[in-house]
Amino acid sequence: MKTRPDTLLGRLADAARPSRPWLHIEASNWWTRVLLAGGARLGSLRGADLTGADLTGAYLGHADLVGADLTGATLTGADLTGATLTSATLTGADLRGAALNNADLNDTELSGVTLADADLTGASLAGATLTAATLTAATLTGAYLGRAYLGRAYLVGADLTGAALAAATLTGADLTGATLIGADLIGADLVDVMWSEQTRWSDAVAAEMLERSVPIGGGHYRVLGSGSSGADLSGSPVPML
Repeated sequence: MKTRPDTLLGRLADAARPSRPWLHIEASNWWTRVLLAGGARLGSLRGADLTGADLTGAYLGHADLVGADLTGATLTGADLTGATLTSATLTGADLRGAALNNADLNDTELSGVTLADADLTGASLAGATLTAATLTAATLTGAYLGRAYLGRAYLVGADLTGAALAAATLTGADLTGATLIGADLIGADLVDVMWSEQTRWSDAVAAEMLERSVPIGGGHYRVLGSGSSGADLSGSPVPML
């Protein structure tokens, strides 16, 4: 959302931008929404109520969003690089194409969130809940997802190269065409995970996944058994053929 500089919203947004670092604004939740919609860059949004807010393309880099409520918010193309969203709620939020690289999402509620094409490189999602989240073609290179819950998550084409998924739960997740080269899956629950011939694992894991899975047609497989993997994931990439 763009604003004209000659309007009240435009003047407020301009005043809140970093060009005036000495200016500190304390605003109600309503004014917070207005300022953000107008392009303002607010450093602290701790505990803010941004339920259903339209923050398309908003700049929230390094923002403090600890405990904020962004349920159902629209954040498509938003820049949250290095933002702190610990214990925030983003249930059903739309973050398509958002930049979340190096963001702190520990213990964040992300059930039903849309993160298609989002960049979560180096992000920390320890203990985060991503039930039925959509992460199609998302980049999670080097992301930390220890103890995260990704049950029924849609990770088709996602890049999880070098991601830490130790003790994570991926029950029923879809890893069709995903890349997990060098990913740490020790103790991860992979029961009922679906993967395909295009899914890329490290050498040792590729053999183990094939052994523990059954073909379900169309070049797809489903993991059976306990799902926990203690395999060495440091091998070279092998697409499952």
